[in-house]
Amino acid sequence: MNGLLKTLMHPDREENPEQSAIAQAANILQIGEFQLLQLAYHERYGQEMADHISDRIFKAHMLHGQVPEWADEYARRIIRQDEIGLIDGNDPQYHRFDREYVTHVPQGVRHFTIICLVFAVLVVGTLFVGQVAGFKATSVLPPYFSEEELRTDR
Repeated sequence: MNGLLKTLMHPDREENPEQSAIAQAANILQIGEFQLLQLAYHERYGQEMADHISDRIFKAHMLHGQVPEWADEYARRIIRQDEIGLIDGNDPQYHRFDREYVTHVPQGVRHFTIICLVFAVLVVGTLFVGQVAGFKATSVLPPYFSEEELRTDR
């Protein structure tokens, strides 16, 4: 009951000091603790964490408060780099496992609008050139048949 009261009074306090570095690094990167463990594993071993390994590490971390040494080193390095301003929490390398993470192209809406306007000008321009040239099309969209080609009285 005492632990519950302390947690309610100070929700940012970690009960297990070994897990505090993991939680702090995850907060810096704005990801979940397990995602941080996955990133640390990938950096350490150069491959994605297999399911049987992730189950074991997840249980050890979440249920027993055990943190692998390589994960603790990774978390502490993230914290140190953040303290000197080297960490960009929006860097996509830290959000590989986030399905909802979206990066926006700088001035993407402006570029999209310009491309749409150029396309519209090209379409209207070709229709205008066709009218000036005297081509009597039966429709604006393909297939382009002239009135002479559709006459049945031949």
